[in-house]
Order: sequence, then C-alpha cells, then structure tokens
Amino acid sequence: MLNLTAKPLNPDEFAPYGEVIDVEIADSFKINYGLTTRFHDMATIDVSDNGGKSGFSMFEAQAAKLPHAVKVMEYHPLGSQLFYPVGDIPFLVLVAPAAETLDVDKLVLFVTNGKQGVNFHKGTWHHYLLPIVEDGSSSQFIVVDRIGEDKNCIEAELDGSISIQL
Repeated sequence: MLNLTAKPLNPDEFAPYGEVIDVEIADSFKINYGLTTRFHDMATIDVSDNGGKSGFSMFEAQAAKLPHAVKVMEYHPLGSQLFYPVGDIPFLVLVAPAAETLDVDKLVLFVTNGKQGVNFHKGTWHHYLLPIVEDGSSSQFIVVDRIGEDKNCIEAELDGSISIQL
C-alpha cells in the first residue's frame, strides 16, 4: 500500500505537469473604464492541429471520500485540460509525468486552496476531479479542453493499493 499525502499547490512544483490558475499571481489590469479587472492570459490552451478545437464545459463532481483508493488515472494525448472551481472549492490534484505508460512511483499529490485551478499539459497523467467538501455534496468546475472526433482520453486502471489523503 502506497499512501500519498497532499501538499499545497504552487506554480513552481506543479510546472512539470501544467499551470496553476490563480488570480493572486496572475497579471492583471483594469478594463471597461476601470470597472473590471482582467486577470490576463492565465493558461495556454493546447489543442492538437488535427481537427480539434478548444471547448468550454461545466463538470459537477461528487466530493472525494478520504482516504481515497486510486483505481484509475488518465491522460489526454491531443490537448491540455483545465479545471477551475466555481466557488471556493479546494480539490486534490494527483499527477504523474507525461509518458505513454503511467509510472506510479512518480505520483505527486497537491491540494488547492479553493481559489486555484490547474491546466494539465498535454499528456500529463492525472486523476479525475476530487473536490473536498465536508458535507459530501457535489461541486461545479469550469473545464476547458479539446473537443474532437479522435480519442483523447487514455486510462490506466490500478488495483486500489494507492491511497490519498490530505
């Protein structure tokens, strides 16, 4: 059994896997006659040039029950994938370096502060959404990723012997 404990999400440690989306560190400036702040160019949306396009979706994810036994990881070979919580929702981010085969010895677990999102680089292994909500309810997330006809989600099934917690 491998037990992974979450560490706070920060841009430097997360850089090999993608980008941290955080208004606290984003470039910003006033627009619309000073009535709006634009948090500018916070993520690079990477979609393949073989017929895909970028898409904007909403996901509603059930709260993670901790400790959580990891049974599947996934990656997207044709495009990046961005998750941003709607509201102040911390969530766990389990990642491993981009590769054709998942290396479980390289898994890293982060926890967001509730106001951060992530944009996984194309090919980065990651777990599906794991929001942390004490009452066990579901949470909504903005998702920006590649939409297209080609298969863009590769999964690796695991035996559940990896456990994650805060």
